[in-house]
Amino acid sequence: MENREDLISILPFLPVELSSSSLFWPSQVVEGLKALSRGPEHSRVDSGEVLFLAISDFRDSLGFSERLGVSTAEGYALFFDELMSRVESRKWFSEVLPSLAALLLRLPSLLEIHYQNADNLLGGVKTGLRIIGPQEAGIVFLSQELIGALLTCSLFCLFPTSNRGAKDLPAINFNQLFASIYANYSENQEHKIKCLIHYFERISSCMPTGCVSFERKVLSWSRVPFSVSYPKTDFWSKSAVPLCHFEVSHSGLIEDQSCESLEVDFANKYIGGGALHRGCVQVFLLQSLE
Repeated sequence: MENREDLISILPFLPVELSSSSLFWPSQVVEGLKALSRGPEHSRVDSGEVLFLAISDFRDSLGFSERLGVSTAEGYALFFDELMSRVESRKWFSEVLPSLAALLLRLPSLLEIHYQNADNLLGGVKTGLRIIGPQEAGIVFLSQELIGALLTCSLFCLFPTSNRGAKDLPAINFNQLFASIYANYSENQEHKIKCLIHYFERISSCMPTGCVSFERKVLSWSRVPFSVSYPKTDFWSKSAVPLCHFEVSHSGLIEDQSCESLEVDFANKYIGGGALHRGCVQVFLLQSLE
């Protein structure tokens, strides 16, 4: 495992550790997850307020220096203790949370199985979880169970964040998501969190057994008869070239437009955009008048 370039590239951004060709959780994290997996009668985690304290303990055991803010603590308490009904909350802490803890206990073995199989899925093509550099094509295959475990790490805020900026990686933990619902409540934000939480309820009751692939395709310049270089990452943000004249249609489908039109999505520069913050998608139709 230590010789796998794909694993080594992503390892600094994962919460697990590698030693003697094996991935593992620190012993304190294992004990905490085992207690959670046995239910609230063993872990005493039966509310959003106490869940946040357990999350903070996990982060301390992983050696994280960054402290989660007060708004995050209040957000977990607000959602699980007030916005959830009593019936839903009891089910969450007695059934869903123990199942998620058991899933996290399997994360090291799920990752090891993933890398053991990664080189045999597409006839030698790399499919392992890894950091893919700028303008580098690649594909990654992940089992839905592994995806569920990784997203549970996000829910528990277990991904290290101090080094993500060096690779321009977007936020992945849920701390800002929960902080936002407390600091500036909106019904839309509440339902966005409910949608995400429903995913964890579904996988805890019936774990899907399929695989998901993520592929980046890069346009090749090999057939261009003259020298062309790829634009840098800040090319468009610094461009001073004026746009042609256009009109914006606020209503109707693109199929209903009388002239040639473009459908424009004002997307975030990161994949996933503001899904873990307060992001909303805006779509307009642009119609060129030239």
